[in-house]
Amino acid sequence: MGRVNGVRETRKGGARRAALAVLGAAAVLMSLSAPTGRPSGGDAVPVAETEPAFPAVNYAVAVDESASLADADMAAEKAAAARIALGDVSSSSHVTVFGFAAAEGGGQSAVDPVCPRTTLDAAGRETIGACVGKLRKREAGEGTGTDFPSAIRQGVHELTNGTDPSEPRVLFLLTDGIMEVEDSPKYGDPAHRKAEGERQLTLALKDAAEQGVQIWPLGFGPKPDEKQLARIAAGGYQKGCVELPSAKPKAELVGGSEKVGTTLERIFAAAHCMRHEEGPAPKRPPTTFEIGISPLATVGSIVVDKGDPEVRITYTDPAGDKVPTSGTHKNSRFELAGGTGTVEALKITDPLPGVWRVRAEAPEGHRSLPVAVSVLWQGELGGAISMDPPSPRAGDEVTVTMRVQTREGYQIKDPSDYEGLRVTSELTGDGFTPLALTLADDGKGKDAKASDGSFTGTAEIPADASGALKVSATLTAAGLSADTRSEDGKVAPGELPVTTALDIPAGDTHPGGKVTGTLAVHNTSDTPRTLKLSVTDVKAGLLSVTPAQLTLKAGESATRKVTVEVAPAAVFGDRLTDDGLSLAGNVTVVDTTDGNLTLVQSPLSVDVTPEPGIWDRFWWAFLAAAVLIALAVAAVLALIRLRQARRDPHGLVLRLLDEHGEPLPGEHVAGHGHKQWYEFGVAEAHISPRIERRAHGPYAVRRNPNGGAVLRRRDGGRIPLSAAIPVQLTDGLSLALGEETRNTRKRKASSPTSTGPTPGTDPGGQDSTNAYDQTYL
Repeated sequence: MGRVNGVRETRKGGARRAALAVLGAAAVLMSLSAPTGRPSGGDAVPVAETEPAFPAVNYAVAVDESASLADADMAAEKAAAARIALGDVSSSSHVTVFGFAAAEGGGQSAVDPVCPRTTLDAAGRETIGACVGKLRKREAGEGTGTDFPSAIRQGVHELTNGTDPSEPRVLFLLTDGIMEVEDSPKYGDPAHRKAEGERQLTLALKDAAEQGVQIWPLGFGPKPDEKQLARIAAGGYQKGCVELPSAKPKAELVGGSEKVGTTLERIFAAAHCMRHEEGPAPKRPPTTFEIGISPLATVGSIVVDKGDPEVRITYTDPAGDKVPTSGTHKNSRFELAGGTGTVEALKITDPLPGVWRVRAEAPEGHRSLPVAVSVLWQGELGGAISMDPPSPRAGDEVTVTMRVQTREGYQIKDPSDYEGLRVTSELTGDGFTPLALTLADDGKGKDAKASDGSFTGTAEIPADASGALKVSATLTAAGLSADTRSEDGKVAPGELPVTTALDIPAGDTHPGGKVTGTLAVHNTSDTPRTLKLSVTDVKAGLLSVTPAQLTLKAGESATRKVTVEVAPAAVFGDRLTDDGLSLAGNVTVVDTTDGNLTLVQSPLSVDVTPEPGIWDRFWWAFLAAAVLIALAVAAVLALIRLRQARRDPHGLVLRLLDEHGEPLPGEHVAGHGHKQWYEFGVAEAHISPRIERRAHGPYAVRRNPNGGAVLRRRDGGRIPLSAAIPVQLTDGLSLALGEETRNTRKRKASSPTSTGPTPGTDPGGQDSTNAYDQTYL
């Protein structure tokens, strides 16, 4: 699946701009907590048999209220503190919010309690949203310095006093990073207060580290003290949710209040091992955004920075269904937070992977601010491990493969889904010290293809190995809970009683389809052997293998057909989109005769696409039929046009004859007719008879496809007309055809002696053909 990303725009207008920007990013800062790691297991444990877990997290937010902050930065800090409560996935999480500056006179305190420790259930989120409004920038005479040691000690106290030690402890420090304690009497003699403040800061950080409190500073203002912020981040507890550099606390610089939203999302994602995906560039409503959710995501929040609370948002999943903002839809659960504010976050548990569409609409007068979209998500890695051969002899080389999957067993092939993945592997067994293995997805050596989600390495079984073998591998990545897989084997004492060669190629089929391969077997023993075949490391019911069991006679050699069958479409549900999906597992063959000796374990990959519809299967027939229909229609139209052309009176030469059959002076050339009839009358019939074109005249002519023409009278009668057979019009006049021409202009130039009107014209000299055509055609 491809990614849909974008860049967030800035807002206009001082403090309001800052507050709106932070609202665009922090709505789900508490919406995701790292799921607990799944227990490791061998090939007998399906990858998807565990449910995602979202443990509680204990937060404290310290907000700088000192005079060194600009008003816009103070507004952004307040908005950030309020946003933290919007979308936590665990109703057992807690948050405390307090302001801090410095105590510089009697009755002053460095810490300003604002929101006591609050459980983040539905009521708690409303409480936090209201109480953060008490945060304020301090005025002169209230203690306007910046006392970091006091702020950190207060945060450690809130996070450790009466709390569950198993909950992660995180302190967010929102500040400009400039410590100012020179006016604080608690730090002793004025000449030494700065040095004493630094010493107390060191002690406060040491205590935070010992109490397991991570500190993530967020620097505001044009010139934050980067060195001081980095020192604070490094001084607290350093072990993150995973053992990756990205999970270690670090300072983040906003660089401007309008950027706080994106920065706050990123820092929160790093602190809790989540992924932050920025959406497309902000746009004004009405508009539609597209943003992707990874197939690895077990929980995610789509964050929409609306700017204006009147903007209304609807969400459409990759299957094309508009989803609810609360409750369940198919296999996903939904919960909306902040729907009436300037920012909302739709939390989705078990989201359908793929591209989601976010539609923003607004009434007139509320479309001036751009809307921005982003996603925070957290997921679970799965893996399928294999060792080839599974029962090697001492000194043999084995190939170990660890394949990245979802927890249901769907194969992940897009490297962006497991960016930053670290794979560690180890081979242990009887008689030798553990061996560290290097597994890589670089397309080198035994690794078949680079960046396909399969990590491969080799190892030589030590010469002193005997008995049991075990290979294990752990997948670790930011935003993805670690997964450990292991596979047991045995060191073969000599030649195996049954040798096998399993060949099942990668397949491409539809639900209910089959992938076939072969199993070559040779029983070298003098007793019958019973072999068991199974598909492992994939959710039960998705793949099955036939035969499940076969028996070999003593000394028998044979090649058997092996069929892997894919489950019907109903089993996959919404997971099976038009893009299809990949299933991954291992086909294992075990000799059950003597203690379940694994003979072969072969990686299996099956791409499953939806059953094609009628169009997909018979498009060529539809296309051929459409071509035939088009040809038939064209032929009919051509025939109609031909018939019309054969009846068109244009170019017919009409001549009047007297009572003796003698031609009168002048000829009249007919123009294009009205519905193939050229209508005319006789002017001055008793003085100087001539033909003139008349709409609805008493006479009309058109061609006869068989030759000549047909004259139509006003009474409806029709009479054949030709040069040899004139038709009587009145007692003294008849009509006959003259020499025909289709080029009236040429005839006009070649008939200077004509005494009647110019052929093709009305008596007034206007081109009768063009005038009549424009009126009646």
